[in-house]
Amino acid sequence: MSISTHGPIDLIDYDEAVARFDPVFGIEVHVELGTKTKMFDSAPQVFGAEPNTAVSPTSLGLPGALPVVNGTAVEYAIRIGLALNCTIAETCRFARKNYFYPDVPKNFQTSQFDEPIAFDGYLDVELEDGTIFRVEIERAHMEEDAGKNTHVGGATGRIQGAEYSLVDYNRAGIPLVEIVTRPIEGGGARTPEIARAYVRSLRDIFRALEVSEARMERGNVRADVNLSLRATPESPLGTRSETKNVNSFRSVERAIRFEVSRQAALLAAGGVVVQETRHWHEDTGTTTAGRIKSDADDYRYFPEPDLLPIAPSREWVEEIRAGLPEMPVARRNRLQGDWAFADAEMRDVVNAGALDLIEATVAAGASPASARKWWMGELARVVKTTDGELEDLPITPVQVADLQGLVDSGALNDKLAKQVLEGVLAGEGSPQEVVTARGLGVVSDDGALLAAIDEALAAQPDVAEKIRGGKIAAVGSVVGGVMKATRGQADAGRVRALILEKLGVEG
Repeated sequence: MSISTHGPIDLIDYDEAVARFDPVFGIEVHVELGTKTKMFDSAPQVFGAEPNTAVSPTSLGLPGALPVVNGTAVEYAIRIGLALNCTIAETCRFARKNYFYPDVPKNFQTSQFDEPIAFDGYLDVELEDGTIFRVEIERAHMEEDAGKNTHVGGATGRIQGAEYSLVDYNRAGIPLVEIVTRPIEGGGARTPEIARAYVRSLRDIFRALEVSEARMERGNVRADVNLSLRATPESPLGTRSETKNVNSFRSVERAIRFEVSRQAALLAAGGVVVQETRHWHEDTGTTTAGRIKSDADDYRYFPEPDLLPIAPSREWVEEIRAGLPEMPVARRNRLQGDWAFADAEMRDVVNAGALDLIEATVAAGASPASARKWWMGELARVVKTTDGELEDLPITPVQVADLQGLVDSGALNDKLAKQVLEGVLAGEGSPQEVVTARGLGVVSDDGALLAAIDEALAAQPDVAEKIRGGKIAAVGSVVGGVMKATRGQADAGRVRALILEKLGVEG
């Protein structure tokens, strides 16, 4: 029986799918290198420039324009290879990957094929419960990015149904490193979690190496996720799909979960999985068919005749190795010791993407405990309502440290601080500006507090006698009355002390 792979199908529940089939995945991660110019020409690399202004004859593929290799990009590629425990090639070369698409002005992409600059590496990634999973890396190779097509008209923003298309070549020629894993087996039900942790680990490494801003929302880091199912771990690998250009950690996880359920439904119904590219739809959490996936032979690779082989000397490679910064795992261990966080606390921080934010908040003057409280408490709750990331919130580590400073100085209590936080997130300014605009400072004048205490005692005449009689806990109701009268702006500790003093009772 043949089942269509393109029409709608009833998905199998994920847990049932991984109980019936063994998932195997692989990821190709592309990172845009943060060089000043492009991979093979002097055109500037500028994000957000007017379309087709950051270009040159070479990046436009004009006749007679010859490429020149960007030396900084080669160094960045070696840094990445070393950080991923790869062997750095003694010699490697570029190749032409031939395909025809409007955003590829030369009708080929200059890439590396059989001779990558780095190969045979691995990366150990930590999962949410502390489990370490090793991902084997086949290669990391250099190439150039394509331009960007914009399809105008139609309902989907894709070429199908569009009225016309526009091409911006500003991105064409930007240096990339593509990191290709070997098939990743043995993940079972945790396959999506492993994929997410792997891409996050790579992003952290790129930033630590300072080779890229690694901002996924800008497309600095993009993942192509390959997924196949097989009957058992001993069975041959199944036919894979490749979900293209997934650009968030959460989407990597969701894309794998969907593909597992989709392919399991096909196979369970007697259908076949087609080797094809798939488009990821963030709004629906689904993939749709793209084109039949080409094999390497279809690209007619051949050595780039206009570029000499690259032969990084062993001395240069070792010099780069010696200059590598502290890697993310070592940094996490050091910060955990400095901050005295428990293992579980540190794992939560890392899994939430809060490590850099907390470090910057501490550097701005907050204590580690208070920085963790804000980012993992109130701000994490805000993120849960938006399905976003902590780093995308409209508040900076300096502002969080300033907010905590107001609490530490007694200018705010915790309740007021939360209101100030809401104001900062709403774009009302810095913490101090929100305090001033909203009139949220703590009432610290003893005269005003004593007047409020008198009103609270008058409203509860029997409470004073209970307190004088030794029922100190009764002071809480008076404190509550004062807090209500001052709209929560009183210092509860100071109010309590004044009440006991007024009643002649020792605390």
